[in-house]
Amino acid sequence: MRWIITHIFKWLGWQVTGDLPPGISKGVLVIAPHTSNWDFFYGMSAIYIKRIPTRFAIKKEIMFFPLGSILKWMGAISIDRTQKSNTHKKSNQVHMMTEILDKSEKLILIIAPEGTRKYAPRWKTGFYHIALGAKVPIILGYLDYTKKEAGIGPIIYPTGDIEKDMEQIQNFYKDKIGKYPHQGVR
Repeated sequence: MRWIITHIFKWLGWQVTGDLPPGISKGVLVIAPHTSNWDFFYGMSAIYIKRIPTRFAIKKEIMFFPLGSILKWMGAISIDRTQKSNTHKKSNQVHMMTEILDKSEKLILIIAPEGTRKYAPRWKTGFYHIALGAKVPIILGYLDYTKKEAGIGPIIYPTGDIEKDMEQIQNFYKDKIGKYPHQGVR
């Protein structure tokens, strides 16, 4: 199956760049920009090609039968986003993801920080709090549609200074172009 996905990826003109450094067995993999449903295909293909053991957060509305069964098999973790203004609910989601990382010996948790494919004026910071709470690195993964690249960039260890760390993280993504650039956070 990996051989087939690798060849389809290459046939479509895409390439996978970068690798996880040796010794990284747990972390939060940020994938951005997230502007299209195609991001899932390209991102998951790259992860499968690189053989990175992952799970990913996905909105519960997509977890209907039979798609939900397939997504769960692929590593989906259902997230209920219906009460967006409820801070307690958001902290429960961060806590749940932090616990999943804590209990795992080897796991890379994928999160799209925009939280949506539509334009968002700023990123959600749950991924940062999950990494900080679980004491794991943030792995900067990206999709660049102009270069047809899916890749792994730098590793950031959260310091607790969210302003400084987020500036460093978002600087990395400044030249990464999503499928629909006008929808990405800039």
